[in-house]
Amino acid sequence: MIVAIDIGTTSAKAALFERDGTCLGVEREAIRGIIGPNPIEHEIDPRSWIEAMGRLLAALSTLMPAGLKDVECVVVSGNGPTLLPVDEGGKPLHNAITWMDRRAAEESELAEPILGRSLDPAYNLPKVLWMKAHRPDLYERTRWFSSCPEFLIARLCGNWISILPAEGYQAIIWDSASLRLLDLDERKFPPFAALGSIVGQVTRLASEETGLPQGIPVVAGGPDFIVSLIGTATTKLRRACDRSGTSEGINLCWNASVPRDPRLLFMPHVIAPYENISGVISATGRAVSWCMDLVGIGKEDHDDFFMMAAGAPAGAKRLLFLPYLAGERAPLWNPDARGVFVGLSLSHGKGDMIRAVAESAGFAMRDVIDVMESLGAQVDDLRVTGQPAGNAIWNQMKADITRKPILVPAFGEAELLGDLCLALVALGEFPSIGAAAERLVSIKEEFLPDDSNRALYDELFSIYRASYTSLLPVFGRLAALQAPSP
Repeated sequence: MIVAIDIGTTSAKAALFERDGTCLGVEREAIRGIIGPNPIEHEIDPRSWIEAMGRLLAALSTLMPAGLKDVECVVVSGNGPTLLPVDEGGKPLHNAITWMDRRAAEESELAEPILGRSLDPAYNLPKVLWMKAHRPDLYERTRWFSSCPEFLIARLCGNWISILPAEGYQAIIWDSASLRLLDLDERKFPPFAALGSIVGQVTRLASEETGLPQGIPVVAGGPDFIVSLIGTATTKLRRACDRSGTSEGINLCWNASVPRDPRLLFMPHVIAPYENISGVISATGRAVSWCMDLVGIGKEDHDDFFMMAAGAPAGAKRLLFLPYLAGERAPLWNPDARGVFVGLSLSHGKGDMIRAVAESAGFAMRDVIDVMESLGAQVDDLRVTGQPAGNAIWNQMKADITRKPILVPAFGEAELLGDLCLALVALGEFPSIGAAAERLVSIKEEFLPDDSNRALYDELFSIYRASYTSLLPVFGRLAALQAPSP
């Protein structure tokens, strides 16, 4: 049996699998983030990761008469790029600064001309530079800069590593040349280990804490957005993954023949020789949960939320919502962007506002896809994953707005299935990641675009884009007012 663990931004999950891919059970735990006095600051207490992993493993142990005694491998993935400083003993020195955090915008701008490449504030190096500039005591005390899955892997096997998804990711994570140019101490950055590699064995202490057998291999699962590509079989040309959670990530498997456009990210794919063209939308899922809180819908009642959205007409009576509640990444890259209802009037009710928030995900996705296809790439379908990905109402909205078929995999937890693929390759069950994904991923449902709403959504999408452009000066002024006083 194999245990797969994935620690997301707002929830953690784990599954127990047989070697043939049969899932014996999935468990989930909520994780609460910390928003700072400035809305661009997002942190997580790393103790919540440890506690979540412990509860998940305890719950999985109840599924089998012998508990976790027969587990032969554990694989861990998690959210990123998220930065956590730890001391010599592996104790966290600060809350983890999450991938949503934008506080290092100034450091990012200062680093770009030095490195000769763009460097988003969400990446690790700007965060380290921010820490060195604003918390020099913390920087000096740091033994290792880690991320979420690497921190938990170190607790399981005692080895500190940085997971490298594929050759070429060094520039996004860190590399020796960049560290020297930025005057950062290379000794604080753990060595790279390949995605899907065995990086150690469960220690005696970790076995006592978790119930996992001592000595079983620990496999590097890596960033959750990477393993979700594997778990949806977004491993062939023109396949795209819509990773729906707190954020929305559109990742397209393509070749390297398109021009580089700063509105998107161009990264090596885990399947050579392909490339992963991606755009991460900051807060579409978070916008849904924010709206649910506002209207008094329980956090687990997503179906109720989308039923209310379905009760309003397509286009929400010509009401739009800009889902920039945490700034926006692709394709705008503007930390000052803010959420806005556009066109609100006395004729609009709660259902219309809910529908506008739900539809905003489709418009944000289309914004990214349009940039991809304007460069010459092609998106044939969108394979959805994430907790709300099984909702038929939202899937149909996305299909109608993006004009792309939405495919729903039979196993909805793509990160965990991707982790399983990595573990089975590490154990020698499959010759490659691609072979494992093609064998284990199947599609259970398809949502095709409805042409009856095409003209309406085309016009609303044009207004959606124009609204952002028109509000740019307003966003900048509001952001200045919202920044905390020194």
